[in-house]
Amino acid sequence: MSRGEIPTSGPITLSIDGHEVTVPAGTTVFDAARMNGITIPTLCHQQNETPVGVCRLCVVEVGGKAMSASCIRPAEPGLKVVTNSDSIQTARKVIVELLMSDHKAPCVRQQHSGDCELEGWAKQFGVEQPRFDPRAAQRGQDDSSLSILVDHSACILCDRCIRACAEIRDNHVIARRGKGYDATIAFDTDVPMGQSTCVSCGECMVSCPTGALTNKKVVGQDLGEGESLNVQELLQLPIFKGVSGTFLQLNKGSIIKRTVKPGEIIFREGEFGSTAFYVIDGKVDVFISTPRAHVNTSAEQGFFSKLKSFLRNRQEDKREEEDVTREFISIDAPVDLSYARPIAELGPGDLFGEMSCMSFYPRSATVRAVTEVVVLEMLRNVLDVLQKNKTFRAQLDKKYRERALDNHLRSVPLLRSLTPEFINMLRDRVQLIRYAPKDVIFNQGDVADAFYLVRQGFVKVTEKYPGGELILGYLSKGNYFGEIGLLGGGLRTATCSALDHVEVVRIAAEDFNAMIEQFPEIRSSLQVAAQERARENELRYKRVTTVPVDQFLGQGLMEAQSLLVLDLTKCTRCDQCVKACADSHDGVTRLIRDGLRFENYLVATSCRQCRDPLCMVGCPVGSIRRRNSLEVIIEDWCIGCGLCAENCPYGNINIHQFEVPLENPEFDLDQGGDLVVKKARVVRKATSCNLCHDHPEPNCVYACPHDAAHRVSPVDFFAEVSAKVEGGKA
Repeated sequence: MSRGEIPTSGPITLSIDGHEVTVPAGTTVFDAARMNGITIPTLCHQQNETPVGVCRLCVVEVGGKAMSASCIRPAEPGLKVVTNSDSIQTARKVIVELLMSDHKAPCVRQQHSGDCELEGWAKQFGVEQPRFDPRAAQRGQDDSSLSILVDHSACILCDRCIRACAEIRDNHVIARRGKGYDATIAFDTDVPMGQSTCVSCGECMVSCPTGALTNKKVVGQDLGEGESLNVQELLQLPIFKGVSGTFLQLNKGSIIKRTVKPGEIIFREGEFGSTAFYVIDGKVDVFISTPRAHVNTSAEQGFFSKLKSFLRNRQEDKREEEDVTREFISIDAPVDLSYARPIAELGPGDLFGEMSCMSFYPRSATVRAVTEVVVLEMLRNVLDVLQKNKTFRAQLDKKYRERALDNHLRSVPLLRSLTPEFINMLRDRVQLIRYAPKDVIFNQGDVADAFYLVRQGFVKVTEKYPGGELILGYLSKGNYFGEIGLLGGGLRTATCSALDHVEVVRIAAEDFNAMIEQFPEIRSSLQVAAQERARENELRYKRVTTVPVDQFLGQGLMEAQSLLVLDLTKCTRCDQCVKACADSHDGVTRLIRDGLRFENYLVATSCRQCRDPLCMVGCPVGSIRRRNSLEVIIEDWCIGCGLCAENCPYGNINIHQFEVPLENPEFDLDQGGDLVVKKARVVRKATSCNLCHDHPEPNCVYACPHDAAHRVSPVDFFAEVSAKVEGGKA
């Protein structure tokens, strides 16, 4: 063996702190010291990881003449190593000071558990306040993941998370980006962690020596009674195959096993929920108990009279604007419900309540146990991990293709004529794609290459106009988009993006073209809808080019169909309009004498068909929608959850209560313990201003004693007012 050559086999004897030690060939100085009970501090190195030597805290004196990172320095025969001297201690203290100057202390980990390794070494070396200036601008946090909080300001670029992700889990999601001062860890192609391919296994959190990667525990969430399973029990369930035991241990308490007796209700429609359910054994019924009916009014004889509100089904109260062809109601479950008989059955392997869990929307249906049922109830951080788990995701997608794709396609009235043969052709060709909140599906002006069906969540559709952006609507499950660009022009006419956690069914352009070629009635229906949208687009463009855009858009009035306008030079604030509205609608006013100002006019609060119809966001059954004319419509399958009323920034939607007779009386006990017989139940329905269509004139306008209240067409009215203002200035 030549001088300086390191043996590749056999034992090696070297000296560490004056003690001779013998170790196998290929051992590093760090491991040689550790194997013999000598502690060398480190931050970037752990056992069973490839050493990288980036933190340099493990420096030692080698050969009596130089310092070297012991984790990457091979042991050599006769080598003399000193691990603890004044010069080494000084060097290590300076290294800790440098790291602490770029570490926001105390970090999240130190605050929660007091075991940040860097801050622990800082305390041991007596580094209370680094002498070096801290980073001028903090690197901030990434809160996009439901399971892991990323705090870049606590990261010391030790690379332990990168090696844990790649070498231990073989996921290869984390890497470095940038150089020098601007270097940070990144996920995939430098996207937020929540939008990356991270499966939230938790290995990076376990490896991280600081608070840069920490578990996001759910605080204050009580899952109620149920059996809490340990990690071994959870891993034996097929649903958790491939899920990290580390993650399950960190999130103990976020999953419970619950046994439900036959006839018991798991949750009711309209309730707010933050959990999802997975059926292990037994069967449940999923149904909507609220009657499919409109809120209607009837008037007595006379010009100014009281209106009585009541419920009427759509066969008795046909409305021109309503979607009477709808055969299915979309709910937060792997099935859609028949409009005629809204009930379905779920069994083992079915997951339901996803959207309520992920986005905190109201429950879309009532779920009741048919047999004794065993379910897993889980919080959203667990559901998020399952949705990213390739094995579980594949199971759900396979079940959707086999069982739900047929009904999903046929739930769209335009696609009802598709044959089983064609659907079978599509079954393995469609793509099931997930989008995180704010992800853009496609932009206005992009080349049209696919047709989309919304499977879950809400898609926001917007158009760009001179002076601003117009939100055309929010599409929920059961809706489709992308057809206009495919039918003509080849370019997207609007931008579609994910409002929340969205899943879509993507049908490629070639399959879409085959569909409309084979089924000409679908092409015809789509073309009619596209032409109607094109006409409305042209009309909107003319409006924004003839009306003062900055004021009109700023007031949010551009797309109103009809407005109640109060002339403040005549109005005496008597509130007769508000009282008349309340008198006409069972004491519930649909009007507030407050709102936006335009010159000397006040636009009172009544439904104005907003350009950003927030009322549509989150409707669990998609019963509130927007026509091409931008008129907002509440369909008759509304379950009365009240979310639209809460979302409306102007208070223009109200919730009416109605008593509906029970087919079979129900028995209950009152607070005093006496038996009570219930012959009716209370149901809720959302309503908005209907312009008193049963009257020759809206009651609010008729009741005004000073001729201050007027119902106007906003485009014409404001254009006229603006012209007068500009003329006066001239």
